[in-house]
Amino acid sequence: MSATVVLRAQPPVHLKMRVNGEDFDVSFAPYKTLLEVLREELALTGTKHGCELGECGACAVLVEGEPVLSCLTLALECEGRAVETVEGLARGADLHPLQAAFADLGGAQCGYCTPGLLMTAKALLDAEPAPSRERIKEAIAGVLCRCTGYQQIVDSIERAAKDLREERK
Repeated sequence: MSATVVLRAQPPVHLKMRVNGEDFDVSFAPYKTLLEVLREELALTGTKHGCELGECGACAVLVEGEPVLSCLTLALECEGRAVETVEGLARGADLHPLQAAFADLGGAQCGYCTPGLLMTAKALLDAEPAPSRERIKEAIAGVLCRCTGYQQIVDSIERAAKDLREERK
């Protein structure tokens, strides 16, 4: 004897999200991840869709200034919270110092992991303006890169930290 399971469509949820400093009213299925809502509902495709298991870090964004894996975070959890994606880094037409350093020093190769690295590095530099190389390596350990060997990435973050400190003077 077999049982029949009937799945009922769940009505969409409606909530307010603040993404990259802008308020959005968003409707989506309640099971959607933050990654899905950012990419599919808000057309913010800079956040990359990687492993969907929380193992690669390509989908890292900041929620209230802290790095989170958007593939493992339900969008519902972000109601009323500030979310920042790689699209929010640039300062108008000017690149953020992290973006500029990655471009200048070859911190980005294929670019797939770059948004996750940039957002994770931003959280680090916001909290620690002068991190050591070891601290940088520790902070970005959850974002996997198969292209660079991490040397250029760490160099880029060090350069951006220096540039940001000089800006603050």
